[in-house]
Amino acid sequence: MVYIITYDVVFYTTPYDPTVNDDMAPNHRIDQSSPEKPEIIYPCVWLYKVIGEDQAAIKQAIMHIAAPVPVAITYSHSSSSGRYHSFNAEIEVQDEEARLSIYQALHDHPDIKVVL
Repeated sequence: MVYIITYDVVFYTTPYDPTVNDDMAPNHRIDQSSPEKPEIIYPCVWLYKVIGEDQAAIKQAIMHIAAPVPVAITYSHSSSSGRYHSFNAEIEVQDEEARLSIYQALHDHPDIKVVL
């Protein structure tokens, strides 16, 4: 099984086979203008990309918001100036409400500048 992560959506697909369906070329993109929501199977581990200025404050905010659920936080990148730092936060979410609630809490936190 292949996991494809695009922004905040995880799609589960089988390996590409050109003899089965030529419409699913490796570079095929999902039409973002489609009103249909992708199917997400819960519970699942969700990846949030979190960006801010103070590395310790970012990690503390992620752990506080995710509690009591365990969270895997990994360093991702720093801006060329060293002012901004990004981390990946992997959290198991039980349903869409929990996923969106965590996103909103991260988004609203004063130490976090951007959540993807």
